[in-house]
Amino acid sequence: MIEFNQVSLQRGTNPLLSKASLRIHDGQKMALIGPNGAGKSSLFALLNGELQIDGGDLYIPPKWRIAHMAQEVEASNRSALDYAIDGDHTYRLIEKGIANADNDAELTRWLDEMDKHQGYQVPVRAEQLLHGLGFAQSDLQRPVSDFSGGWRIRLNLAQALLMPSDLLLLDEPTNHLDLEATLWLEQWLKNYSGTLLFISHDRDFIDGVADHIVHLHQHQLTMYPGNYSAYERIRAEKLAQQQTLFEKQQTRVAEIEQFVARFRAKASKAKQAQSRIKELERMELIAPAHVDSPFHFKFPCADKMSTPLLAIDQADLGYAGSVLLPKVKISIVPGHRIGLLGPNGAGKSTLLKTLCEEIPMVNGQRNSGEHLKIGYFAQHQLESLDVNASGALILQRMKPTASDQEIRNFLGGFGFSGDKALEVIEPFSGGEKARLALACVAWQKPNLLILDEPTNHLDIEMREALAMALQNFEGAILIVSHDRHLLKSTVDEYWLVDHRKVQPFDGDLDDYHHYLNQREQFAPQSEQSAGAENKADAGVDRKEQKRLDAEKRQRLAPIRKQQQAAEKQMEKLQNTLAAIEEKMGDSDLYDASRKDELNKLIQEQGKLKAELEEVEMEWMDLTEQLEADA
Repeated sequence: MIEFNQVSLQRGTNPLLSKASLRIHDGQKMALIGPNGAGKSSLFALLNGELQIDGGDLYIPPKWRIAHMAQEVEASNRSALDYAIDGDHTYRLIEKGIANADNDAELTRWLDEMDKHQGYQVPVRAEQLLHGLGFAQSDLQRPVSDFSGGWRIRLNLAQALLMPSDLLLLDEPTNHLDLEATLWLEQWLKNYSGTLLFISHDRDFIDGVADHIVHLHQHQLTMYPGNYSAYERIRAEKLAQQQTLFEKQQTRVAEIEQFVARFRAKASKAKQAQSRIKELERMELIAPAHVDSPFHFKFPCADKMSTPLLAIDQADLGYAGSVLLPKVKISIVPGHRIGLLGPNGAGKSTLLKTLCEEIPMVNGQRNSGEHLKIGYFAQHQLESLDVNASGALILQRMKPTASDQEIRNFLGGFGFSGDKALEVIEPFSGGEKARLALACVAWQKPNLLILDEPTNHLDIEMREALAMALQNFEGAILIVSHDRHLLKSTVDEYWLVDHRKVQPFDGDLDDYHHYLNQREQFAPQSEQSAGAENKADAGVDRKEQKRLDAEKRQRLAPIRKQQQAAEKQMEKLQNTLAAIEEKMGDSDLYDASRKDELNKLIQEQGKLKAELEEVEMEWMDLTEQLEADA
């Protein structure tokens, strides 16, 4: 058991923990959540012995083996497999002992140690871990220096998982994983027998792994039972109760202050006034519940759209001499909301880059709609930001006619409020750069959003804001993401990129998980085992199905647009109605002298309610049409 007892921790002048207490029991799987900069990584460093507490007591069982995932890795000539095996320090020690044994007795002793450690399984386990994390067999002997930064972080993760441990610390383990590796890691951690503490902003991953949530907030550690969804419900209830208490208390404070102001000067009431002043001083003011996200933004859509927005036909995608996806035929129309699925290396990013014209088609036809305007987000764009410029300057360059206030208001929705919008980008964190890159995409007013892993480096609040913005986007969306919550809340169909094909996937993410588990069964038959006639029939069927699907999307696009317009109208009417009802809550309004004003508000309220009911009926009809055609 790990126990924090009134622990205080500071980094420089910044307090991270202030007399915080927490008890972690053996075998618990806990997600550590909190805003960026709250001190989550510092708490990990504290548990890992890299920092010392500034006050209180921290107890960690002295014999516990602690494994952690390093966030950086230097270039190395060691093979990927050897690098992963290096995570098991005991195995390497035994291996060295066997190699350096001077006599038979010493060799026998080390061989016994290897048996006790089950060391002969370590290379096998290392291979399994690397395969699960997306490494191909041919990658295992490649030097670490051959891999990009993201893949080196995967190697660090493999090291941490391979090390025998009683406590496993993982800081953003899914940040550089694709969906397939994320699903594999989730299953692995479910079966981990030790105590797990991990930091993640992927709410579906947290839901799948955690049995407790630790919220680091205002320098305190608060534990909640259950996964992230349970935490949300419990915290929402607590905040609602807190807000109710606060509002009641504010009413009482106002009453006391009013009494004191009226009667303090009157001798007959002075004693009562003094007692109320003391009551006011004793009262512990409950802080109002500040739960609003700092992020409020939209993806404005281009004023005009074409149908289709973008289509490619008989396209060979890849590079000269190396076609990854042959004979691709797809069409994207307004209202399309597509999640792109497929194992690592199948060609998802190649497809996106081709659609954005970052790489040319090897062969085939491309048809761009007259009004096509693509907004493209990918991780490499973070590195291409002008780090010597500010966010405001970058947007100004993109739209010189925009006013300073317009730009600052826009950036404020992405968390760059005040002077933050004018700061140079160079010292920004990965999350800040990702938010700025998304702001640049939104600023262009696209009608087709193509997003490649947009949630990397983003915290939960920003991911929620991104999901809301995508839900309200009026154009088409094509997205690759390992964040299942984002996919579930923003797309309504999936395309599968696998076995050198791009085709509709009939199912949801649970079906895709099952598909991955059974993937070899779905592999296309070889030409020797499949008759040419069957192939021709299948090709015709697929072609016909794609044609029907395209017709269906085109038919439903105007209905979906009407539905979205009805939703906006409902929201506008509800806001206006709420404002009127707030005015009607004023008790002075019911004085005889304000009778005309009251009657006018009552008439306006009735008119708005009737209009709202009509729009709601329209929205329901449109929704039923879409569901009936689904």
